[in-house]
Amino acid sequence: MNQLPIVDALPQLQPALAASQIIIEAPPGAGKSTWLPLWLLKQPEIQGRIIMLEPRRLAARTIAQYLATQLGETPGGRIGYRMRGESRVGKDTRLEVVTEGVLTRMLQADPELDGVGLLIFDEFHERSLQADLALAFALECQALREDLNIMVMSATLEGLALDSLLPEAAVVQSAGRSFPVTVEYQPRNQHSRLDEAMGRAILTALDRFDGSVLAFLPGEREIRGTQDWLSGKTGSEVELRPLYGRLTLAEQQAAIAPAKAGRRKVVLATNVAETSLTIDGISIVVDSGLERQAQFEPQSGITRLHSRQIGQASATQRAGRAGRLQPGTCVRLWGQEQQERLAPRRPAEIEQSDLAGFVLECAAWGAEPEQLPLLTPPPATLLAAARSQLSSLGLLSGSQLTALGRRVWQLGTEPWLGQLLLTAQDWQRQGRAGALADAVYLVALLEEGRWDNGPLSGQLLARQGRLKPAARRWFKRLQQNESAPSGQYLGPLLANARPEWVGLLRQQGRYGLAGGLSADLPQGSPLLGKPMLAMAALGRGERGIFIQAAEPVSLEQLQQFVPERFGEREHLEWDNDANRVRAERQWCFGGLILQRSPLSKVSPEQRARCLLEEVVRRGWSALPLNEASRQYWLRLKLAGQKLADSGFEPCDESGWLAEAEHWLLPYLTGLGRWEELARLDWVGIFKSRLDWSQRQLLDTLLPSAIELATGTRASIRYREDEDPVLPVRLQEMFGQSDTPELARGRVVLVLELLSPARRPLQITRDLAAFWAGSYLDVKKEMKGRYPKHVWPDDPANTAPTRHTKRHSKH
Repeated sequence: MNQLPIVDALPQLQPALAASQIIIEAPPGAGKSTWLPLWLLKQPEIQGRIIMLEPRRLAARTIAQYLATQLGETPGGRIGYRMRGESRVGKDTRLEVVTEGVLTRMLQADPELDGVGLLIFDEFHERSLQADLALAFALECQALREDLNIMVMSATLEGLALDSLLPEAAVVQSAGRSFPVTVEYQPRNQHSRLDEAMGRAILTALDRFDGSVLAFLPGEREIRGTQDWLSGKTGSEVELRPLYGRLTLAEQQAAIAPAKAGRRKVVLATNVAETSLTIDGISIVVDSGLERQAQFEPQSGITRLHSRQIGQASATQRAGRAGRLQPGTCVRLWGQEQQERLAPRRPAEIEQSDLAGFVLECAAWGAEPEQLPLLTPPPATLLAAARSQLSSLGLLSGSQLTALGRRVWQLGTEPWLGQLLLTAQDWQRQGRAGALADAVYLVALLEEGRWDNGPLSGQLLARQGRLKPAARRWFKRLQQNESAPSGQYLGPLLANARPEWVGLLRQQGRYGLAGGLSADLPQGSPLLGKPMLAMAALGRGERGIFIQAAEPVSLEQLQQFVPERFGEREHLEWDNDANRVRAERQWCFGGLILQRSPLSKVSPEQRARCLLEEVVRRGWSALPLNEASRQYWLRLKLAGQKLADSGFEPCDESGWLAEAEHWLLPYLTGLGRWEELARLDWVGIFKSRLDWSQRQLLDTLLPSAIELATGTRASIRYREDEDPVLPVRLQEMFGQSDTPELARGRVVLVLELLSPARRPLQITRDLAAFWAGSYLDVKKEMKGRYPKHVWPDDPANTAPTRHTKRHSKH
């Protein structure tokens, strides 16, 4: 142990203990988790207990066991650990290894952490939501207690910007202990199955290299698939061991234990094995390059698990596992060019998680999330979704916890599950026997995270024995006697806790949800055809949202158990078939319309607003503008482009539609059909947005027509994104060499020169060049066709006319 690299950092570390904040950068293998805590116990500068946060349960338990063994003890003596549902702490415990939620609750229970001298945040580079929150609470705690020390330990500081949060901290850097690792790139065919590609790579690695294999896969499904593919192909001397968070303690310990003498091991792991844990005998890493990430969608309330490429920091950590105890090899199933394009690190959980529990913790702490010293600020959209959910559950009023909210917070589970438990407890007191047992077993099932696509009640009853230990803990927390579930209250309980996920059958397999979404049942589900469902879990796949876990519920049950979720409303919407406003009275459960009836009395203002919404939805191009109104609009647009110095603002269709409530809505009062829009005076409506002087200026600088020297009033044709056109008979432009201009010379009129029969002859922007050039060809052709009209040799110096030769002589 004294040969660990962290020992070489003691000259930096010893004086750093005088600082209230310390940052330690030490790669895996340095001994920061396995040697440093024991050394800290001996330092007189550290008064009181030491609390060390480990993000993962497996690592917390394993590290505490290892540290206790170094002292010749078992956990519960000087070294202890504490996690949800499991504790090994005694009166002599000085170093306590805890998981994330536990530390947060310790701080909430005692904001001054009486008796604690040092808080250690291990593996902080993983940027878990609870670690970020606990550090923020700890920093506020430190403001009350100057003698409390905080130590943040990370495998790397690159990209963390910890100096911005802890600017006064002493920084100690240690080398890692690792042996050389040879990295090989073996890109897999992206069309091949991952389990087969990983299986083949593992078999090849076992054949080429000595030692045991640690294979990284994104999740449990892929681990099981690879294990099945390898089964029977590795030989009897090779043990196959899965390693992920939901395994039992015995299964996890079997994965990290050394292989028996003369045998080898293949450990199929998620990124739970990326840091903290050292698995004896591993000298080969086979890396899929994938990890499972949870991404919360605030619009739907769904937390979607998806596989994504790992970051460069994770790739480095994983490869390093092959060189912890001896030289090793890492086989990466991607190309070297792809490696160079990897993101530096994975996003922090606070940037993409459901923040409902986070906001609840902040409210219990007595602070808004925006006020806390957080390394990464929580996104506003995620905060808004969390606050909305908590308010709808009756847990939050403004920024304050309600009485129910405080009770839910004390339970320490997801807010909606806590609300479900307490609702069931209230129903039980009201004489609804069995409600609490149903809730307790349902929460145990959902927290286990394993279900099929059948009714939850059937799964709950079938797995009752396996769920009993977890259910027993909830009965104890709620101070209630244990009882068996019946399943009859599951639908109403879910409808109360997740009302937006109550679904009404629309078509075969597809349900409309009260929150406004749609969700599909998997093919072959026993729930197919059920009229109403209360959902407990939704997922998102390539085809959209699908139902993962649900229970049938009836309308009668909803009326009996959650009557407050029903309501009547007057609703106006656009009827596409009739092309008009449709008004009806609706009886609803959330966004689900259960009954409709026509509504005869609707105010003209309501109809006008509904028509306006349809106008905005269809867009500007759908407006029934006649040519006169279209021309006026084009003049307004051109004024905005060319006459800004004269008070004309830039205008475009989307901008005007965004403000349609101000300029268009007053003219729609009393209307309700689309065809009625064609009868509106659109020119007058457009003019209403201009004052008197602007109207005069527009008519002067960008007129609809100009008067020619012959007295003819010639209309101008304005065009979208092009110069306007003046159609005029050629003879009426005689005697003029300059092309007409508008808007104080900023707009050149395009002349469309016409024959006496008003047919196009020539288009020009340069009248003088036309007279000197192509006019001769036009004259030659037209003189024979229109002999009664004037075709002079020198048109630029000939008087303009709109008559024939005979009329001109008179």
